[in-house]
This record gives sequence, structure tokens and C-alpha cells, in this order.
Amino acid sequence: MSGVSAGNVFFAVCAIVALVGALMTILAKNPIRCAVGLLSTILGIAGLFLRLNAQFLAAIQLIVYAGAVVVLFVFVIMLLGSDAGEAARGPVKAALSRAVAGVLAFVLAAVALVLIGSVSPAPTRMGPARPEHGSVEAVGSLLFSKGLVPFEIATALLIVAVIGAIAVARSVPGKKKVKAAESPTERMFHGPLHPRDAGRPLTRERLG
Repeated sequence: MSGVSAGNVFFAVCAIVALVGALMTILAKNPIRCAVGLLSTILGIAGLFLRLNAQFLAAIQLIVYAGAVVVLFVFVIMLLGSDAGEAARGPVKAALSRAVAGVLAFVLAAVALVLIGSVSPAPTRMGPARPEHGSVEAVGSLLFSKGLVPFEIATALLIVAVIGAIAVARSVPGKKKVKAAESPTERMFHGPLHPRDAGRPLTRERLG
């Protein structure tokens, strides 16, 4: 089999790891398992970039996403609690919103498949790449010139996620304070007297 090589096997393994991690991210109920699935997806994508000779993008995947974004998600899970996904089912509106979101996702996927199928199978010939194409200097100059605004917006989104997690964690309702009893009997004895003692008030003789 001339089509099987070490590079193709590595590409297939990385693709399977990315797909399994993505399914685990969206299907797991435990948020910690979702974070592990996201980490697996990022590692698989980094392997795909490495197979395509895009070493810079592979390093960015590991440094930025696996080393920063996943850590941020873990911090959010720590603030919200590991059982945040095990809450009771919400009202009917929450179920309706989930159903609408699922239908919209299915429609978008169908439209994407139709658009992909309508593309001409003829390959598009690209012009010759410059010697500095894909280098760290070229990516950095593009990132901090034309891509400066999206880069800063992504940074602001991460900060907003941290602030939102802290706000949600601080807004968890605590234990309600017990209201002081209005009855003097309840204030003194922490509860009403027994009915059988209603006609026999406490006196010094009985207390002695």
C-alpha cells in the first residue's frame, strides 16, 4: 500500500483525537470532562498543523490555547464548582431555547454542506510564496498591523469571561438569616410552649 506512510498515520490519529475531543466537549455533562475534551481537541489540531509544516501555528495552539485558554476555563470551573452542569432542569423557556439553538445549528450545518458541495472540484492555483511567508516575523507584523483590533478584542473577551465567572460565583445565594421571633416565648425558649403547660405558668416554686 503506497498511500500509507508515517505522516498519513500521524495525520489520521491527530484528526481522530480532535474529533473525539470535540464530541466529548459538547456531550459531556461534567465541566471538567468538557475541559479535558477541549484540551484533546487543541492537541489534535496542533498535530495537524505540525503535519502541514506549520510549526508556528502548532506552537501557538499549544502555548495560547492549551496553556492559556484551557487554564482560564479551569479557573472558571473552579469558581462555579465542578457540579455546575448537574443542576436541575430549568423552566420550559430554557428547553425551548435549547431546541431552537439545535435547529439553528442543524440548518447552518446543512447550508455549509450545500455550499461545500457546490464548490468546483478544480484546484485553485496559488502564486509562488515569498521566502518570508509564514515566518514568525511575517505573522507578527501582520498580527500587530492589520490584525491588531481583532487581537485586542479577543483579549477583552477573555477578560470579560473572567469577570463574568467571578460575578456569577459571588452572586450565589447564601443561607438566609433566621428572622428573630416576635413572640417572647419563642425568643426565650426557641419555640412555643407545649399546650399542656399553657395553664401552668412557670413560677419560682416550679423552677426550684
